[in-house]
Amino acid sequence: MSYAMLKDVSRKLLYTSGLLGLYHRLRNADSLTVVMFHRTLSPDDPRWASCDPDYTLSTERLEQSLAFFRRHYNVVSLEQVLASRRTGAALPPRALLITFDDGWADNVDYALPALRRAGLPALLFVVADAVGTRQPFFQERLIAAWRRGALSVDELVAALPEDQLPAAGVDESIASLRKVIARLEALDAGTRARVLEPLMARLDDGHRHMVTVEELQRLQDGGVALGLHGKTHTPMRLAEDLDAELGGAREALARQLGQPRARAESMSFPHGSFDAAIAQRAREAGYELVFTSVPVLNPTGHGVGWLLGRTGFETDTVVDGNGRFREDWLALYLFRRQARRLA
Repeated sequence: MSYAMLKDVSRKLLYTSGLLGLYHRLRNADSLTVVMFHRTLSPDDPRWASCDPDYTLSTERLEQSLAFFRRHYNVVSLEQVLASRRTGAALPPRALLITFDDGWADNVDYALPALRRAGLPALLFVVADAVGTRQPFFQERLIAAWRRGALSVDELVAALPEDQLPAAGVDESIASLRKVIARLEALDAGTRARVLEPLMARLDDGHRHMVTVEELQRLQDGGVALGLHGKTHTPMRLAEDLDAELGGAREALARQLGQPRARAESMSFPHGSFDAAIAQRAREAGYELVFTSVPVLNPTGHGVGWLLGRTGFETDTVVDGNGRFREDWLALYLFRRQARRLA
C-alpha cells in the first residue's frame, strides 16, 4: 500500500470511528464556525457550463454539506449571533452560521430550497448595486466568456495597458486568466471600463445571474437574513469612496426593500479585502457584526466578537478524484481550524 493510500485510509478510519467527531465536540464546543459559500447550481442548469468553478458548488454537494453541518454542528441564525453579541447569551455548543456572498439568483433557485428541506437558516451578503442586474461582476463575466470560447487569455492581455502587462508569458489556462484578471482589478474603475469596453458584447451570455428585490424578499421569508457585501463589490482597500461602500450600501439596500431606514446589522468584505481601520469604519457605519475571510473559528466563551472569521471551501476540498463526497475531508478541514478572536 502506498503512502497516499495509507494516509487516505487513516483519514477514513479516524472519521468513521467517531474519534474525529469526539475531538470536535470537545475542542470546538465554545466556538462559532462561519462557513462561506457563493454559488450553487445544478449541472443541468445552462449557467453551470460557464460559471467560475472555484466559487460554485453543485446542488448535490451543497445538500451533502448541509447534512454534514446538521450532523456535527448546531446551525444558528444571524439573530442568535446578534443576541450573543448584544447580551453575552451563550450560543449552543459547536455553533455554525451558513453564509452566502454576492447575491446570486441561483441562491434563490437552489440554495433556498435546500436550506428549507434541511430546516436550516442562513445569511446572504448582497452587493447593493448588483440587485436587479442581469450580468455578474466583471471577473465572473471574463471567466464565463473564456469558458464559452468567446474570449482568449491572449486577447485580454492585448487589451491591458502597457504598464499592466504580465512580466512572464501566459497560456490559455484558467490560472493565467486569473492572473490577468488580478491585473484588471488593480486598475481604477474608469481605466478598467475603457479596457473592457471593446469586449463587452462578448461578455453577455444571455442569462440572468443576480438576485432581484422580489427574490430578496423570498429569501427573507424563507429564513435567510440579509447583510451587505459592499455597494459595488470593489475591494475595500481599493475603494475610492469607502463611505459609499459601507454606509451607502446599507442605505441603498434599505431603499430597494422599501424600508424607511437602514436595518442591515451585518456585512462581509468583498474579496476579503480589509484592514483594521476599514473594519472600524464598517463598525462606525452601523454594522454590529463584520465578517472577514480570515479562516478561523470564533471563540464564544464570553459572547461573540464583532469582527468574525469565515471559512470557505471549494469542490476539491470535499470531493475526491473518483467524484465521491468526502465527509472525512470536510471534517479534517473544518474541525482543526485555529480559534481566535479577531476583535
